[in-house]
Amino acid sequence: MKRIGFQFKVRADRLAEYKEHHKQVWPDMLAALRETGWHNYTLFMRPDGLIFGYFETEDSLQTAQAKMAATEVNTRWQNFMASFMDADARPDETFVELEAYFHLD
Repeated sequence: MKRIGFQFKVRADRLAEYKEHHKQVWPDMLAALRETGWHNYTLFMRPDGLIFGYFETEDSLQTAQAKMAATEVNTRWQNFMASFMDADARPDETFVELEAYFHLD
């Protein structure tokens, strides 16, 4: 299992609303994440809107993203979340993968 860390930026003026939507992620989106191999998926937020994401997968970040991109629900979710981004793009198009350099079990 690979550990994947990534970051992206949410607009600071939309943070509260962005977090609220993640309290009620659509059931079909949650199912798609599980079905495409996203395990232990966690999001962390800084007050300025920088998001750190973490998940475990058998695949690379690019492969995991491609599997999700093939689902209809992901397209709907990404389009819905796009207005929250600090870039003119869908959230999944702005992920910057981080290098894992230390782990303690």
